[in-house]
Amino acid sequence: MTRGPTLAAHRLPHLPTPLDAFNAAPDAEVGALLLHCLRSPRWSRRLADHRPYPDVESLLAAADEAAYDLSRPDLTDALAGESLPELPEDTYSAAHTALTAAHAAYEAKFGHVFVIHLGDTPPEERLDRVLEGIYSRLKNDPEDERVTSAEQLRRLAQGRLADLLRGTAPHPAACPPRGAASPNAPASGK
Repeated sequence: MTRGPTLAAHRLPHLPTPLDAFNAAPDAEVGALLLHCLRSPRWSRRLADHRPYPDVESLLAAADEAAYDLSRPDLTDALAGESLPELPEDTYSAAHTALTAAHAAYEAKFGHVFVIHLGDTPPEERLDRVLEGIYSRLKNDPEDERVTSAEQLRRLAQGRLADLLRGTAPHPAACPPRGAASPNAPASGK
């Protein structure tokens, strides 16, 4: 019994990934995406200028390296774009009051918003973690806090970039800018 001709191996077509789209996107679009993640024009430009990236890990490594070169004005720009972490919707108004007071004390001492990378912190533990972080870091001197804030900012940016380029982040237009109404405003009666 003879067989018919063997078919050539079937190859699936290459499907574009979020990184492919990032590498091929117009400069203005990439700049906006990076600014959403990094909050610093210079930091964003540095990453955009070195496209294309062969993989997400290479982009994250470049973002990491560029973060260590942030000047004070770059860090100030990045911190100015940050806001407090989102809290669970059912957080009591007393907790919001405590957080607002702690944040005001922090901002009065250091001149910028408090930033903290919460990573995989469960939502029900976020308030405690944020308050603990603020109270602990209020003891820092301004230079130590600048270093700590820069590290937290770097970690936040890494997470945002990784989520964005792995396709797990909401589109930047869906995220409210700093100062916009938050779903975490104190609920009446709580």
